[in-house]
Amino acid sequence: MNVLRYLVAPIAASIAFAPAAQSASDLDFKKIAPKVAQNVGELLEKAHYSRRKLDDTLSKQFLKNYLERLDYNHLFFTQKDVDGFNASYATTLDDAILAGDVDAALKIFAVYKERAEARVAKVKELLKGTFDFKSARSVELNRQKSPWPKDEAEADQIWRDRIEGEMLDRTLSKDKVDAPLKVITRRYDQFLRNLKEQEEEEIIAGFLSVLSETYDPHSEYMSRSQLDSFNITMSLELKGIGAVLTTEDGYAKIRELVPGGPAAEDGRLKVGDRICAVAQGDGEFLETLDTKLDRVVEMIRGKEDTIVRLKIIPVTATDPSERKVIEITRKKVQLKEQEAKAEIVEHQLPDGTKQRLGWIILPSFYADMQHSGTTGAKSTTKDVSVLLEKLKKENIQGLVMDLRRNGGGSLEEAVNLTGLFIKKGPVVVVRDSNGRENILKDRDPSIAYEGPMIVLCNKLSASASEIFAAALQDYNRAVVVGDSSSFGKGTVQTMVDLGNIIPLSLSGRGNGNEAGALKLTIQKFYRISGGSTQLQGVVSDVKLPSLWDQTDIGESALKGPMPYDTIKDVSYDKLEKSLFKPELKQRSTARIATEQEFKWIAEDIERMKKRIAENKISLNQETRRAELDEDKARKEKRTAERAKLKHEAEQVFVVTLDNASKAELEPKKEKKVEKKDAAHKDPATPKPDDADADAEEEEVEAETPKVDPIRAETLHILGDLIEMSHTSVPATAQAKQDEPAAR
Repeated sequence: MNVLRYLVAPIAASIAFAPAAQSASDLDFKKIAPKVAQNVGELLEKAHYSRRKLDDTLSKQFLKNYLERLDYNHLFFTQKDVDGFNASYATTLDDAILAGDVDAALKIFAVYKERAEARVAKVKELLKGTFDFKSARSVELNRQKSPWPKDEAEADQIWRDRIEGEMLDRTLSKDKVDAPLKVITRRYDQFLRNLKEQEEEEIIAGFLSVLSETYDPHSEYMSRSQLDSFNITMSLELKGIGAVLTTEDGYAKIRELVPGGPAAEDGRLKVGDRICAVAQGDGEFLETLDTKLDRVVEMIRGKEDTIVRLKIIPVTATDPSERKVIEITRKKVQLKEQEAKAEIVEHQLPDGTKQRLGWIILPSFYADMQHSGTTGAKSTTKDVSVLLEKLKKENIQGLVMDLRRNGGGSLEEAVNLTGLFIKKGPVVVVRDSNGRENILKDRDPSIAYEGPMIVLCNKLSASASEIFAAALQDYNRAVVVGDSSSFGKGTVQTMVDLGNIIPLSLSGRGNGNEAGALKLTIQKFYRISGGSTQLQGVVSDVKLPSLWDQTDIGESALKGPMPYDTIKDVSYDKLEKSLFKPELKQRSTARIATEQEFKWIAEDIERMKKRIAENKISLNQETRRAELDEDKARKEKRTAERAKLKHEAEQVFVVTLDNASKAELEPKKEKKVEKKDAAHKDPATPKPDDADADAEEEEVEAETPKVDPIRAETLHILGDLIEMSHTSVPATAQAKQDEPAAR
């Protein structure tokens, strides 16, 4: 097995660019698909941590998972369809995969496509009717756990309610009279367009990915295009023009321009412009209307210092026939928004003195794994070191490492970053399926920062974040603050390059990419104190109320997670100093009880729990309007009350990798955030396992106030820690209360 690199992978590797796809001239995937499938099956059997056999039992679960991946909300297949699939494939998929037979993937997808096309045709007929919105009926919001419709008649009723609900949503959104019909029709047209654009490679890749995830949620097959995107995510670099694209009415539309990228620097391409054709250098234009977004992105990306020409419909065009040609030279594009960045928060204490606190935001544990060790290779640890040097020069008195929503990344970076805050010693223990243990250590005795420190986490802090937080908690180096616990992912993956396994005669050019890669769970990691973060996560020393702190978010909410277990602890030198955790918790609890923002969060949590439990929404317009009026009144009341609240005066300076070397500090400017229109989300499009979290994130962001109460309270806790650190409390008395203890 050719192991490329170890990682504790992000929950959902997301970048703001659609993945580039392979053209037919580069790769005939049909030719190698059988060998790819066979190798994926064999690797899962022989190399996955569980060593679970690919047998009939797993085959049944695999089929169930694949059907639910296609039809997430149980809307298109009927129970009759499912029974037919079970009869044909439930106990044969295991043998088929090991024989290199992927016909089942294509046949099942063909039925799904047929059902979807028939259903959309019925939807359009429903949209021709009228709705009075006076019924006492309701529509189920999430059907993931509901049974498949027993027959077509039951499916028709489910869809009648669903479409009536969508029409009511649009009617209540104050659109023009004819807008609801147009918006919903366009949505389902786009859904069908996306479905028709699915090619064999993507279908088979999805099928093999579901097989991998049946072993555990974090194993995954990656096609060449997905592997390219993963590398971009980890290295924070691509070669192109720096434009984020989306799809609208068959056009690739500019959703965002990356600051500092070629398109942004050129200035002619605007957000909202639609691309209708692309040309390479002086070559002919190729029309892109109704072309899959992946293909358009592939055409726009290319080698550094080459030219791409875009024919666009300007966002400002009043005449739909207007066209404009823009020529842009491709460059390396750094994904700056996903780099580590810092803030210096300065506020005045009651005695009149100014206190400076450092705040480092780390979105992921990124690393340029393809060029690891070379000069200029991207590294989380290197970037954070630069920020720390600047913060220390500015005389910060305490530091917060903000790992909220940090889904993980490089295992090596997690170990190295921990080393910036401890002298040296073990950081994490990794264990393979044979019980062999490997202690990963920080061997550098130097410390980049020794002052008071907090690690801020939430339920979306996972993998590498949990290694970092757990180690600093075990060493008694930092106080962990945030949700009741972190995500709970305690497994290690490696990338296996399938191109190096499949014979050169089959894989074409033999550069190792054509066949894709298998992200495979091969180890579990454990805290140096002996416990695992698997399922349980890292428990906060000081818990703060949060909308993220829900039971349906985290490792335990995923399908088929690995179990929790423990190992014997290892020897390490725990810092013999007090972190005053009981006192910090007591002070924080007292503040939270009187803080209005946290009272509102508590109300929102209860309302969210009720909505999830009810899982339905009324189809009666008067009832819905009353609910909307109530929501509006509540928000307006909060806005008015929030305006009256007094917040501590503070000055915030931004420290980035670009300005860290400058003498003067850059004041922070508040960004204007546009509220997302949840009504435009496609309810019928199949979603992956993390889609619920994404949907909840949009809802949570819409409710998030300008004042971040979690941030404000964390700064208060850091201030308390700084104050208490100057008092002389015997370390031995506190050590009895600070866990876990070291041996």
